[in-house]
Amino acid sequence: MSIETELVDLAAQVAREAGELARTRRAEGVRLAATKSSLADIVTDADREVEALIRARLRDARPDDGFLGEETEPESGESGITWVVDPIDGTVNYAYGIPSYAVSIAAVRGVPLPGEWEALAGAVYAPAIDELFTAARGGGAWLGDRRLSVTDEVPAGALLATGFGYDPSTHDGDLATVRTIMSIARDLRRAGAASLDLAYVAAGRLDGYFERGLKPWDFAAGALLVAEAGGEVSRIDTESLRPMLIAAGTEVHARLLALLEKTS
Repeated sequence: MSIETELVDLAAQVAREAGELARTRRAEGVRLAATKSSLADIVTDADREVEALIRARLRDARPDDGFLGEETEPESGESGITWVVDPIDGTVNYAYGIPSYAVSIAAVRGVPLPGEWEALAGAVYAPAIDELFTAARGGGAWLGDRRLSVTDEVPAGALLATGFGYDPSTHDGDLATVRTIMSIARDLRRAGAASLDLAYVAAGRLDGYFERGLKPWDFAAGALLVAEAGGEVSRIDTESLRPMLIAAGTEVHARLLALLEKTS
């Protein structure tokens, strides 16, 4: 068994267990534990409990690996592999009972920084609708046992997705970007969970996705899904505090990149 296969199998197994815990806690009722960057940027008790479960399961299976999660302190490892984890991506949706949330788990090799790591495996699990997206380097992207492929042609315009930061001072800039992008869009979606947006690009449910200010755990697994489904993923304006991530099939990616580079 290759290391990629071993890692994606583990990511999938842990993502499912973590997702079941998240779904159970959602049914019991959500309690807010804290806010982070702003009053809108919330953390629930479930976020912390789910991350603790993921961390424990990964440590048991691979004690020499590192860990980079949204809710707890990072931990370096000795194997050269780090797990990049968002326990509940789409926490605001989760808190409101909107089913667009996911567990995102990726394994990367090298320095655990975007642009420096090599993504080896990823799993994005949507507990509310029981969909598991997986990808291993060189092995394609999958939804269950169905191989995924990004869209190639969009003659009627691209169905795109994006997101906005929690800091109100960034909203005008984000909305200006949307106005620019609408020139090539059929329509726009803003679902509130980056990992699912990326998984949907990989599955051809969206033609492209762009967003500023994502954290590593927001896109580590989803970006691998898009790449393994034949798409392209870029990060531009990386010297800023809010780099832009672009993910799409080749044609739409080129159009998005051309427009977004002008606004950076």
